[in-house]
Amino acid sequence: MSALTVENLTVSYGDIHAVKGISFEVRKGEIFTIIGANGAGKSSALRAISGLLRFGGSVRLDGKELRGIPADKIVALGLSQVPEGRGIFGNLTVKENLHLGAWIRKDRKAVAEDLDRILSTLPRLKERLLQPAGTLSGGEQQMLAVARALLSRATTLLLDEPSMGLAPKLVTEIYNVVREVNKSGVTILLVEQNANIALRLAHRAAVLETGLITLAGNSADLLQNPRVQAAYLGA
Repeated sequence: MSALTVENLTVSYGDIHAVKGISFEVRKGEIFTIIGANGAGKSSALRAISGLLRFGGSVRLDGKELRGIPADKIVALGLSQVPEGRGIFGNLTVKENLHLGAWIRKDRKAVAEDLDRILSTLPRLKERLLQPAGTLSGGEQQMLAVARALLSRATTLLLDEPSMGLAPKLVTEIYNVVREVNKSGVTILLVEQNANIALRLAHRAAVLETGLITLAGNSADLLQNPRVQAAYLGA
């Protein structure tokens, strides 16, 4: 079954066509990754899907058309995005940042239960609940951004460059968290420049080049593709 269906998605900034009619499907419970160089249109595609940019074409979440629906309403439908650069509020505490993820929810008891469950898998955040978020390390800030998105009770999570600016050890930690989130039943659409780790994590993948999908298939197959190896894996 499809969690997210994207058909002929286009995104333009004036005369600049960043995304040029791409189509793909993210199946329920899988990790689907879009890899590509900086400027390929990856972030523009995610921002359109989550309602932050106007777009042409069709985006459906669990069969419901999202085009024209405001971003906050899309969150309420079960789709949440962890933005490039994390987007945390550095002057607020970790706890305050987390509660912002649940701002659309009225079920306070369930929010508290979800928070406890999420923090049990992210003990470093639990230790820093009252600490200003701006004082966290880059990896901890990324974990906070993921946890905040999950508190919206997202069933589909969009991750935009979660490894950006992180040391290799922290990248491994972040992707261990992503793997556990996926195992809990959350569908994930991942955008990454780090093709090696993204393809090893994801079930299926697409390659985005200058706004167009040029290759798509099982991640294991793309890892062995000579063109992908030459362009993105340093082979």
